[in-house]
Amino acid sequence: MKRTLLLAISASIILAGCGAAEEAQKPTGTSKEDTEQVQKEEKAAEEKPETEGTVTAEDSSEDVSQSEEVIQAAPQYEMKSDFSIQNIDNPDEQIVLLTIDDAPDKNALEMAKTLKDLNVKAIFFVNGHFLDTPEEGEVLKQIHQMGFPIGNHTYNHKSLRDLSEEQQRKEIVDLNDRVEELIGERPKFFRAPFGMNTDYSKQVAADEKMLLMNWTYGYDWEKDYQSKEALADIMVNTPLLRNGANLLMHDRQWTSAALGDIVKGLQNKGYKIVDPTQIETPANKETAAQ
Repeated sequence: MKRTLLLAISASIILAGCGAAEEAQKPTGTSKEDTEQVQKEEKAAEEKPETEGTVTAEDSSEDVSQSEEVIQAAPQYEMKSDFSIQNIDNPDEQIVLLTIDDAPDKNALEMAKTLKDLNVKAIFFVNGHFLDTPEEGEVLKQIHQMGFPIGNHTYNHKSLRDLSEEQQRKEIVDLNDRVEELIGERPKFFRAPFGMNTDYSKQVAADEKMLLMNWTYGYDWEKDYQSKEALADIMVNTPLLRNGANLLMHDRQWTSAALGDIVKGLQNKGYKIVDPTQIETPANKETAAQ
């Protein structure tokens, strides 16, 4: 009898313990309806899209891409007061800049093709009187489409020092308007005819956000160098060749013929041909500031 009573008491204690444990697993102070609501909210939270402030992998990728664009857009080179070019971060880099004036006359397109085949670039400084016909405009478009920057060399190639301020302005701004009409953008470089500026022309160039540029050496207008062999030799072997040299050439038959040899000769001497689009100008300075 006593044994039976003890077994009954033990069974009651075990059942009571299991019930307490079961109650402990339920959310405290919630009914069945409350529990169902909590479950619904948890499920909704799991299915809810990421909040506006959350950075996704795609967002992060876009940020990296934008950062890379900014890095690529940052100028690598600057022009010094003597019109030579210098690598901003590595002043000792052996570089030269190629520029071609009086384009696009009869040889500019062929010169552009030569440079493109050699995978190097130059600034083509244009005159407005070479852009008067639709055919001439098409030549400029082709040169630009090949990736060459277009510079302003005035509309009629007159000495700015012989002109009034109003005439100087027309020579510069009218050409910028014409170039923009043809290629959709205004020149970022300005070179005065004969390298002769005035205080006023400098101001107009600055207002137009152009880098005012001259050169460090050139020879193709001199009688002794109006042949392919003579010009190629002097452009590569002149004592004026140095780090940062700004080379002046023109849209001329003998210059076009010598251009390939000039580029290869400079490269064989260890000079890198600068991409002019990577030179700091007032236009890209303003863009960076924004």
